[in-house]
Amino acid sequence: MKTARTPALEIAYREHGPADGAPVFLMHGFPDDVHAWDGVVGPLAAQGRRVIVPWLRGYGPTRFLDAATPRSGQQAALGADLRALMDALGVDRADLAGYDWGGRACCVVAALWPERVQGLVSINGYNIQNIARAGRPASALQEYRYWYQWYLHTDRGVAGLERNRRELCRLLWRLWSPNWTFDDATFERTAVAFDNPDFVAVSVQSYRHRYGAAPGDPALEEIERQLAMQPAIGVPTVVLHGAADGVSPPEDSAGHARFFTGPYRRHVVPVAGHFLPQEAPGAVLDALAELDRLRG
Repeated sequence: MKTARTPALEIAYREHGPADGAPVFLMHGFPDDVHAWDGVVGPLAAQGRRVIVPWLRGYGPTRFLDAATPRSGQQAALGADLRALMDALGVDRADLAGYDWGGRACCVVAALWPERVQGLVSINGYNIQNIARAGRPASALQEYRYWYQWYLHTDRGVAGLERNRRELCRLLWRLWSPNWTFDDATFERTAVAFDNPDFVAVSVQSYRHRYGAAPGDPALEEIERQLAMQPAIGVPTVVLHGAADGVSPPEDSAGHARFFTGPYRRHVVPVAGHFLPQEAPGAVLDALAELDRLRG
């Protein structure tokens, strides 16, 4: 494990492969950590890539530098953290791959600072939230899938996540990746990341902010203003979507091509669910290789 200091955080990360290799950042989601990419990092390092896998804010050993900094999990924070980590590590341009919260961070950087991104692998498609439209109800089935988000809008939900974080997160793993048979050791290897003292606060703010139910960090207001425009992503992109994703089914990304103005491919990965990097690491490796072909 290594750490890098940004204006807001001491970001913990793992690094694999040669220091002078072509860099790639692998970004995990909720509720997960760097182990999401265990099946990906070895082959990439063997290809000579510099592989950087950080813990997001609120996870694992990553820590806020100032007690006064808002414990925000909003999309602007995730994107700003990734760009700041690239700055701290002296990485001018890199491939980015991520899913869920991590996919959102990657999409934000690719949309707002495309000069920093060589290519993007975005699991679940265009991950930038349309907060202005977030109050419109979805189908009854999709509202059911989002039960955990409504739960975290209540004091009872906050107390439940604080008290039962392992039980709740393990349930989400089972519901979102119904075909993935993981053992206790696999879950616990990741679950220690949820012991971060800011995990609950960052998670709750994230799920409330996206519906306009919690204020954002004032320092990130300009980034949020730009994201409200639903900016297009012009870098070469491969979208992956698990066929059995239990929270975001593949039809959710079927029409996302309109958000991508550069070379673009989309693949539905059979059997895989939401935690696709753990379930189908080969699909991620293939997508990163496909970026090279899209770049010509």
